Amino acid sequence: MPGKKKISPYSYNRRAFLKSSLIGSVSLVLVPSLLSFQKEELKYLLELNVPTKLFDGKKCWSHPRAGIVPNLGVNKNPRVVMTMNSLDLAGSDVFYGMFGLHTDNLSEDWTKPENLKTMSPRDEIIDGVERPVAVSDFWPKWHSVTKTLLGTGHTVVYTADWKVTNPRPRHTTYSIYNTKTGKWDNWQKLKMPDNEKFYNSGAGCVQRYDLGDGSILLPVSFRPEGKNSRVTVCKCSFDGKTLEYISNGTELELNDETRGLGEPSLTKFNDEYFLTIRNDKKGFVAKSQDGLNFEKYIPWKFDDGTELGSYNTQQHWVTHSEGLFLVYTRRGANNDHVFRHRAPLFIAQVDTDKLCVIRETEQILVPERGARLGNFGVCDISSNETWVTVSEWMQPEGVEKYGSDGSVFVAKIKWNKPNGLINQLL
Repeated sequence: MPGKKKISPYSYNRRAFLKSSLIGSVSLVLVPSLLSFQKEELKYLLELNVPTKLFDGKKCWSHPRAGIVPNLGVNKNPRVVMTMNSLDLAGSDVFYGMFGLHTDNLSEDWTKPENLKTMSPRDEIIDGVERPVAVSDFWPKWHSVTKTLLGTGHTVVYTADWKVTNPRPRHTTYSIYNTKTGKWDNWQKLKMPDNEKFYNSGAGCVQRYDLGDGSILLPVSFRPEGKNSRVTVCKCSFDGKTLEYISNGTELELNDETRGLGEPSLTKFNDEYFLTIRNDKKGFVAKSQDGLNFEKYIPWKFDDGTELGSYNTQQHWVTHSEGLFLVYTRRGANNDHVFRHRAPLFIAQVDTDKLCVIRETEQILVPERGARLGNFGVCDISSNETWVTVSEWMQPEGVEKYGSDGSVFVAKIKWNKPNGLINQLL
């Protein structure tokens, strides 16, 4: 692997960035605290690591997301397990397979991406026709009660010639990582209670929240026939082997000319739950007291009242015991040449009382190099580190002229104060 390259705080120099595949300690960020009695402000260092890359004109990596297995790495560090899809650049959302890699020493070294055969597409008879069904938008996360690395995602059903058409069925998928063999189990489908209502439903690209009793709050999107997409949070049980639906909460909807609501992500901070939601025109946020029943969602805005400018892609949470942060992409960053303005990748603190993003805390996590960075994940590594993982999605054709090369990035957030939430997650 290439060596790390140090650059000055706040100096994401394009030339230096393009010359190095590893970037170390790029900025020290002071986060204004919302709690006036704290003696020390919450701060973090940012560091970029590139464990792998892929772009040969025909395919690239997509949806890289990571989960941990505590104490399985070197010197009782966690093993960090990453999964990602191989994307066919000749089509639209064509995922021929899933691959995996891991590090046992906090990204000093990574294994090479390996084809995960147990997560491969399957042929299914749908409406009398044999069609390929792939797993995508997968997200591994440690389930502390059962001591299991559980990943969730959804299915993509294609035509016989690997095209995406509607209407089509969609299911939440899940798989369990075998810590003894280092392999993922065969993927399974979550059974939903109403086959008509949830005919097209799934947990693709969602951030779940695990409760202390082992039950799981799993956000999903679903699209009743002839309707716009809606989102809800499902309460599920998990015994280390089987994920089972118990109930679902508020069904949030938007009935306008857009496709509705999708890709919800959930977190808990200071005894309240927060849900961030994708929409074609703008991102939304909603608050809840129990993680199931939500107040009316509102558009994401900065604290000065202007709209955040994130649209038609996902946002996710970085949650520290002393601050809640949103990771997102947006307009207005000299990025009109990027598909749907999906780069650079930003992080900023959230004012949880006003439900807005604090503009002065905004920082770039991953700079833009022409390719989109909208499909990403967040992983709590330890009380001192949180990682955001993302790949350069090399569509449309020609994005490489801005410097992108299909890199998979690990953006490390290194906290100056321990994250008090981590012990309950492990």
